[in-house]
Amino acid sequence: MRRAIVLSGLAMLLALPAAYSAEVGGVKLDDKAVVGGQELVLNGAGIRTKLMFKVYVGALYLPAKAGSLDAVLARGPRRVQLTMLRDLSADDLVGALVEGLENNSPAAELAALKPQTDQLVSVMKSIGQAKTGGVVTMDFVDGETRVAYNGQAKGAIAGAPFNAALMRIWLGDKPAQADLKKAMLGS
Repeated sequence: MRRAIVLSGLAMLLALPAAYSAEVGGVKLDDKAVVGGQELVLNGAGIRTKLMFKVYVGALYLPAKAGSLDAVLARGPRRVQLTMLRDLSADDLVGALVEGLENNSPAAELAALKPQTDQLVSVMKSIGQAKTGGVVTMDFVDGETRVAYNGQAKGAIAGAPFNAALMRIWLGDKPAQADLKKAMLGS
């Protein structure tokens, strides 16, 4: 009898919908996100640190789990979500993104993507200061990267080549942080 009660209790717990898939750095992450009308799953998440300071929780959402950059780029739509763990000025945010693009893109590609990079800078500056707890999402859907802050659309940047360069900031050969790359790829 006792075993039946325990098993039925366990079954009820397992039947409850999980609102969160993970908690990273005190940030509860949804296990699913909807981008472009398609349900995505949390692929992985980790903490970005800089000089011992926790900066943000980076999370990657995809239609199906992927363990490499090539597999990520083969899937769409996709989302990179940055949940701020500290206040970050627009200049700091822009500087980090541009540095990541420069570190992971050949010079010729950077030159070809300059209009989109300039657009990204403008969009990110429109956020102003990203406050602790604020959420920046970069969704790739319908051939463009749609940027939002706390759910409010800030702008869209066209092109799959630009989004691939953006993904390499976190998942490329010279990622923003190696252990963050591993975490976002679910390793």
